[in-house]
Amino acid sequence: MSASFLHSLMNPQSIAIVGASNNPMKMGTMHALSIIKDGFKGKFYPIHPSEKTVLGLEAFAAPEDLPEAPDLAIFVLPSKYLLGLFETFGRMGTKSAIVITAGFKEIGTDGAALEQQLKDIAAKYGMRFIGPNCMGLVNREADLNTTVMPLISKPGHLGMISQSGTYVAQTIVYLQKRGIHFSKAVSVGNEADVNIIDVLEYLGQDPHTKAVAMYIETIREPRRFLEVAKKITPCKPVIAQYVGGSKAGGRAGLSHTGALAGKNYLYDGLFRQSGVIRVNTIEDLYAQGWALATQPPIRGNRIGIITNSGGPGSAIADTCEANGCVMPVFSDSLQSKIKPLMPPHAPCGNPVDLTFSMDMGIMTDTIVDLVMQSGEVDGVVLHGAMSTGFMKAVFPHVSHLLPGITLSDLVNQTGRELSATARKPFDNNIPMTVSSFFDRDDAYTEAYEDAGVPVLDAPEKAARAMASLVQYNKIRDRGPDTPLAAAAADPFAVRIIDDAVKNGQSALDEYAAKKLLACYKIPVPDERLAHDADGAVAAAVDIGFPVVLKACDPDILHKSDQNLVYVNITDVDAAIRAYHLIQEAAGRPVPVLAAKMISGRRELLAGITCDAQFGHCVAFGIGGVLTEALNDITYRLSPLGLRDAEEMIAEVRSAKLLGPYRGMPPADLSRLAAILVRLSRIPLLHPQISEIDINPLILSGSQPVAVDALVVLK
Repeated sequence: MSASFLHSLMNPQSIAIVGASNNPMKMGTMHALSIIKDGFKGKFYPIHPSEKTVLGLEAFAAPEDLPEAPDLAIFVLPSKYLLGLFETFGRMGTKSAIVITAGFKEIGTDGAALEQQLKDIAAKYGMRFIGPNCMGLVNREADLNTTVMPLISKPGHLGMISQSGTYVAQTIVYLQKRGIHFSKAVSVGNEADVNIIDVLEYLGQDPHTKAVAMYIETIREPRRFLEVAKKITPCKPVIAQYVGGSKAGGRAGLSHTGALAGKNYLYDGLFRQSGVIRVNTIEDLYAQGWALATQPPIRGNRIGIITNSGGPGSAIADTCEANGCVMPVFSDSLQSKIKPLMPPHAPCGNPVDLTFSMDMGIMTDTIVDLVMQSGEVDGVVLHGAMSTGFMKAVFPHVSHLLPGITLSDLVNQTGRELSATARKPFDNNIPMTVSSFFDRDDAYTEAYEDAGVPVLDAPEKAARAMASLVQYNKIRDRGPDTPLAAAAADPFAVRIIDDAVKNGQSALDEYAAKKLLACYKIPVPDERLAHDADGAVAAAVDIGFPVVLKACDPDILHKSDQNLVYVNITDVDAAIRAYHLIQEAAGRPVPVLAAKMISGRRELLAGITCDAQFGHCVAFGIGGVLTEALNDITYRLSPLGLRDAEEMIAEVRSAKLLGPYRGMPPADLSRLAAILVRLSRIPLLHPQISEIDINPLILSGSQPVAVDALVVLK
């Protein structure tokens, strides 16, 4: 890992800020107050052209007046004044900077040029900087907060990387109310220098960060992201929210941080390939990130549900199952221990539903221990723990039945010591998430959150948080990927492509395309190329009926819709007739490909796409005439390892078709995976190739065969 420069940037011994004043409504002042008030122990130098003191500290008119070159310079001033001051700090020897200032590439061409000048100055003096157009950083171990929001909570174990300043600044109060605490957080802004991958690499090796959450509008180096994340995720969970896959989201990201959005399905593939858990909302990013950062590692997917209400219990069960968990029926032995603790009519088979029992100790202590110690579950989701918050809510109704008792008296009488209760998941080494409609005004919520147990404000959220632990367990246990053996380009394949390039072709004809695939052991049918009717007949007879006849010309890329393909030809007369029909449909003489008829009811797709942002990617899914209708395709960056290929095959929605299905044998999955691995190497060996489309890849019995192929050249 190479992000050691970030350690210096995150742990300065001295800081200078340009843009702070004595006006509390100025952003620069707010940033300065956070540094001063939140415990930074190093030297702090405000720079102001006219004020003699700023926030009670001696102010300096210019950087040259400082007693030393600060470790970190922070800039909160109009962009037109920035470059000169930035260069002065560089000349003085300052090596780290945070540029809060906006007005760079996110505003267009002029801003992009200004940002390039900023980068050039930094490179000239060996400076590294975060921003511009960012909100700074938080490092709880160093008591450093350069954002505009005060930190009043304790340090936590969740690292945050965000391309939006809001999610490390404005949300601080929101998170504190939910017991969620950062270890470190970085707003990267436009990423002119330091980007999210640099910070991910740094947090991956940070001992205080147990999980990393990422808000992403673009990944500018997808392949480096894959390389870095694949090293981190086997040891530490990473969770991400990506926005920008829609047209509107992409447009918003471009104007926000100058982010070039990418295709949603490619980000899906990138995250799965790298072991990153993807979520769809910022709520889930924080909640699931916090669960991953705080809870003991889960060992399987068996979840126990304990509740005092049937509706939330059902919602938890439904959401857990939809996200890869199972809810086993508890054994007779375990149920016999739980049953005496519950009302006679209450179910205890899982979920355990106490049906509005107010004996919270039974639910949150006794039953939780019984379930966690049973060996029958790997995690627990608890709903309905409440005490003081409930009493405060009902006091207006019950107060006339309790003459002389104040609200404070009632709360004190119903409260109890809950620290041992809140330690249950850690004492039993079984993760737990909690669902409650009461916030920290309730003693249970407060105790759980203070102990590091996630409390979510809806049953489904608590279930999804538990499911993220299960998902990460699968990521952690999937083991290293099988590396690809080094391979050289096949000389015959090189000749095929060179000849096409010399001919000025934009694509290979189908015959040449399949010859190319065969060079890399991708199975294709027995086939011959014919230039007249007699040749077509001779080829069909030589191959053996039934055969397929199709036009074969590099300028004809899609043949089926143009009546240029005839299948299941069983005799010579049919072959002659098909040949002439193809010539008629083409409107000019074209060669004809005669191929062995491959029968099979299951049609797949395998291919290579070339994306401007991601480069070459591998596609796999359901093919044939249903490709567009079903859109059941998954993607990965090439090249693939064997594990990548196996995971692609398993995750298509129609994967059941690949098993024994309606009298058809199971697909040879090992051969199918090998085809994807070999296919993924081809564009690396032949950089002239832009795209490859094998559709359909027919399962003939159990064996995949590429019956049609298109190779597009750059």
